Amino acid sequence: MVDKSYILIVDDDTALLQALPHTLSLRISGVQVDTSASAQGALELIQEHDYDAIVSDIKMPEMDGLALLAQIQALRPETPTLLITGHGEHQLAIQALRGGAYDYLQKPLDRDDVVAAVQRALQTHHLRCQVKALLLSLELHALSLERLVQQRTRELAEANAAKDTFLSMASHELETPLSSLKSMVQLLQRQLAHHTALEVVGIGLSDMHRSIYRMEKLVKDLLDVSLIETNRFVLHRLRCDLVELCRNLLAEFTAGAGPMRTFEALGEPIEAEVDAERMSQVILNLLLNARKSSPKGSPITLTLQQVGYEAALSVRDLGRGIPAELLSHMFEQYYRVPGIEVQDGSSSGMGLGLSIARKLVERHGGHLDVQSSPGQGSVFMLALPLYIDPATATLDAGKLARHTQAVWTIAH
Repeated sequence: MVDKSYILIVDDDTALLQALPHTLSLRISGVQVDTSASAQGALELIQEHDYDAIVSDIKMPEMDGLALLAQIQALRPETPTLLITGHGEHQLAIQALRGGAYDYLQKPLDRDDVVAAVQRALQTHHLRCQVKALLLSLELHALSLERLVQQRTRELAEANAAKDTFLSMASHELETPLSSLKSMVQLLQRQLAHHTALEVVGIGLSDMHRSIYRMEKLVKDLLDVSLIETNRFVLHRLRCDLVELCRNLLAEFTAGAGPMRTFEALGEPIEAEVDAERMSQVILNLLLNARKSSPKGSPITLTLQQVGYEAALSVRDLGRGIPAELLSHMFEQYYRVPGIEVQDGSSSGMGLGLSIARKLVERHGGHLDVQSSPGQGSVFMLALPLYIDPATATLDAGKLARHTQAVWTIAH
């Protein structure tokens, strides 16, 4: 039983309308009783309120109790209705029950019988409400499960498609260096058998080294993706001067490729707390990406700036550029820009490099974005939080103003 129950009593007998509510209020805790002297007045109340039980006399002028019962069944079919019949009016009682009445009471009314019948009706109504609420809850839960199953089905389909894409790309990318290694080994065996000059052997070994490097990079990228996706990736972050990191990386990147134009401003270094090896991996990936998409001999520019509390690094190329509608896909796994010819003759890879780079930067608390348009080249922009020495009490606002610390230009 709920804390409060609402009952409507309908009868043209004013004495009963006074006595019966008083009896129910005394005998049933928390009950509130409304009354109506006519069926028409009762209908108006029923339209406004959802009662827990209705008690009505059958014989009333204008509209009798049976007609009122039919209206109640149409308006409030869940509300139990008790009809009061005269002594010996069994046919009316049967007709009332067939019409949907919950129970009937015979005159002269016995107080105990009325109270017991009304209590049963209230309990029935409250149980019906609970069942209805439970059914609604089950329907909502079933709907939620259905949506969850649909979502999981979509995720499984996407995962299966990604697996198929990966297997196709991996087999294709690994096939080329393996075939090259096999050919080089066979060639070297023939050359050694004929005692040919060592120059050919040296060329073969160089080709083998390139093929091994490609396979090693593919395997390393796949391992990084696995570690990141399974949340087993660990960064070893230390205070690092990004100017020095870029300088050393570029020296290795351009070894044997000719001179490089350099500008480095005097002043304090730009420091960030990073995993130097992983950040070098990110920058190297951006440089390789620029080299692949740039015509031979065109410049690639790496710029390092300080902007407020961030270190901003950008890699610009003068390649063909990327259409605007494709930019949102650049950092997706296994994505390769369609129709873009690799300029330096190397493989386009599996499309993992930029995806790994962005995730590495985000793990450092930074962000990696790209700007590009066809015919204008591309700019990849990396931002990292500056290292702030906790021992420094105040910061010089002048040091936080935008300034360029270093620019390196490579003609690859």
